[in-house]
Amino acid sequence: MSFRPVVPFGGFAGWSFLSRTREAQQAAFEQSPSIERGLAYFKENIGKATTAEALVSDRRLLSVALGAFGLGGDLENRYFIRKVLEEGTRGDDALANRLADKRYRALSRAFGFGDSPVPNTARSGFADKIGAMYQDRRFEIAVGQQAPDMRLALNLTRELKPLAADDSTEATKWFTVMGSPPLRKVFETALGLPSSFGALDIERQLGMFREKAAQVFGDDTIAQFAEPARQDELLRLFLARSQIADGVDSIGSARTALTLLQNAAR
Repeated sequence: MSFRPVVPFGGFAGWSFLSRTREAQQAAFEQSPSIERGLAYFKENIGKATTAEALVSDRRLLSVALGAFGLGGDLENRYFIRKVLEEGTRGDDALANRLADKRYRALSRAFGFGDSPVPNTARSGFADKIGAMYQDRRFEIAVGQQAPDMRLALNLTRELKPLAADDSTEATKWFTVMGSPPLRKVFETALGLPSSFGALDIERQLGMFREKAAQVFGDDTIAQFAEPARQDELLRLFLARSQIADGVDSIGSARTALTLLQNAAR
């Protein structure tokens, strides 16, 4: 029987519990037979996949490859994934670079079929790297089945710090957030932005994100979230606002927490 992660509380209390117990919970989860079988097959056979066609033709390999980037829902879209992989990331007109969801670009770059004569599947350590990413993502999915907000929080702690520390421009970092559905959801919720504003012009969306960030945090950059304290503040705001939106603040605890956080941010 597979281990199911335990998240006994909602909001920041639930996040604190999950953070304290994550190592033990994830270790137990990774011993699930389906996880172990999938990883064993991937590590044994990924080196044989020297082309994008070979990868997408093997459902078991593709399942781990896509799962490592949170793209498991594309398992049946093999032609599309093959195009993403074959065109690589170096050309501005490459499919991965034209997609709003930047997880496809990360996938294509990681495997390297379109960027190098020798794909990364043949390189030492590649299988272990992708395998670890797959394990993290599968654990996040399992947590999300118990508490969806916690899955978003886990994704944030994995993706935001390296993005914040990246040497790209702030506009590029914000576009990366906007192009990642999980990250975007956290920022939209924490900043009090309606998801419907995604229909606006992309530059206007960027301006609104930066304006709201400046109002809430006193800083309109993504770089600020390289600091653990600032990332923690973002998580608290996200979880408090999400609780309120879900109507679980019957005794006003989430709303009170949000008010205190907003006052502290000012």
